[in-house]
Amino acid sequence: MTASVETRDASPGAPTTTGGAGGGATAPAVTPTVRAFLKRSRAWLVIAAVLVLGALIVMVIQGGARTPGSPLAADNPAPDGAKALVEVLRDHGVVVTEARSFDAAIDAADGTATVLLYDEYAILDERRLTELSEAADRLVVVEPGFTALETLAPGIRFAGAASGPLDEVSCDLGPAERAGSLSDGQRLVTVDDEAADDGWQGCFRDGEFGFAVATGPAPSGADLTIVGSTSVFANQTITEAGNAALAIGLTGATDGLVWYLPGPGDVDAADAPTLAELTPGWVSPVMTLAIVVTIVAGIWQGRRFGPLVVERLPVHVPAGETSRGRARLYARTASRTHALDQLRIGTILRIARMLRLPRSAGVDEVTDAAARATGRDGASVHRLLVDDLPGDDRALVDLGARLADLEADVQRSLDPRSTAHPDRDDPTGRRP
Repeated sequence: MTASVETRDASPGAPTTTGGAGGGATAPAVTPTVRAFLKRSRAWLVIAAVLVLGALIVMVIQGGARTPGSPLAADNPAPDGAKALVEVLRDHGVVVTEARSFDAAIDAADGTATVLLYDEYAILDERRLTELSEAADRLVVVEPGFTALETLAPGIRFAGAASGPLDEVSCDLGPAERAGSLSDGQRLVTVDDEAADDGWQGCFRDGEFGFAVATGPAPSGADLTIVGSTSVFANQTITEAGNAALAIGLTGATDGLVWYLPGPGDVDAADAPTLAELTPGWVSPVMTLAIVVTIVAGIWQGRRFGPLVVERLPVHVPAGETSRGRARLYARTASRTHALDQLRIGTILRIARMLRLPRSAGVDEVTDAAARATGRDGASVHRLLVDDLPGDDRALVDLGARLADLEADVQRSLDPRSTAHPDRDDPTGRRP
């Protein structure tokens, strides 16, 4: 059953919101259009567009900056890879083995090969660094970390970056002498007196600041070379100055070369620090104090424990305000059928009350009684009260006006002073 409720303001003298024959002005249709929706939501749409555009820009930048492989990887053709050097070495008969794990590097070294180590994230600990130097005949360490220097070359220290290209060899290392110079972008190390006494020497001096390359014996007895920067081996810079001569001379000294870049799988879980070891000592007492203070503040300022108290708070909401708010919701969501149902329900209830029909009377009984009272065709009254559906806002307004006209006709038919049907009996069989 579909019907409707008449919406009227609760304040005295307020006009009826649904148009009728004798009612007030018909309210304009406020169903939101696409243009109105876009205008109302333009701020959020602009914010969403900016976020999407920013995400796309970040993706493009990251996609353009991201290399296809790891830095200095033997199979990486990107500018920071080392595929060019590896391919040249293979063309000259050097067997290059790409070690994907620590155990594979140890097995491939076999005490006779040169091992190139680039531990970008300082994954290897002292034990593994020592074991690797013992397994290699020659060890080339590129951009070593603090742990690597302390373990393999105790007398070598970091000294910052070079001021420019370097052409002062300053050592008798064969590959360095053949290179003659290095490009810009080198990192420097220093050699202390104790390390010099042990046989360490620096190559490619940058004034009094330090050396780009240091060479000497490892604690295990293997020949160890420290290269401060990856630019000597990288695809982008290997052709600059004497970088290529130095790189080929260091890595091609033996028939076999193990190219080893440690990864996450080489981390020794047994040596990983615990959470307690990583946490500063002051964290625990501060957290305990914060918990205690929070509890005390909650007890001090919080609600006192006890029985709940029920307090009646009178709230008055004008009926007109409720009706207008509900009507705006219906209009915003274009719920014409729902709005018409409310109007029809109110009309049917009021007509039944005016015609003194019992509360148990059905819709068909009300429509028949209204048709007899007004002299209208029963089928048309039934369509008006039940069947007709609005196709747009104009049709909804028209149906509301016709419902108001029907209700007004029923009211006039019960007025003894009405002359519309002077000879018609009361349709209910009762005297008004």
